[in-house]
Amino acid sequence: MLITPAYAAAPAQAGGLEMLTSIAPMIVIFVLFYFLMIRPQQKKMKEHRAMLDAVQKGDEVITNGGVLARVVKAGEAYLTLEVSDGVEIVVQRGAIAAKVDKGTIKAQR
Repeated sequence: MLITPAYAAAPAQAGGLEMLTSIAPMIVIFVLFYFLMIRPQQKKMKEHRAMLDAVQKGDEVITNGGVLARVVKAGEAYLTLEVSDGVEIVVQRGAIAAKVDKGTIKAQR
């Protein structure tokens, strides 16, 4: 016969070191994922929440829809924004994307 028969080898005993080396890459990937993706996103959300809490009457803001407006009334959950002279809209606080410098509205008109 030209081909020799192959026999199955006995299963190797899984030791603690072998198990650790097989799990270590997954742990390293999770740690990298946390520091490169999760942690910066949490920091950004925290800064946005602080900005939303600091919005008050007279501030100029941009909404998520791109509307540039001045805050005329600030409540707990809703803000009344003056889009143009005499034109006001009511939006949720979460709809505010960013606070802009005072005078931005005058520069755009």
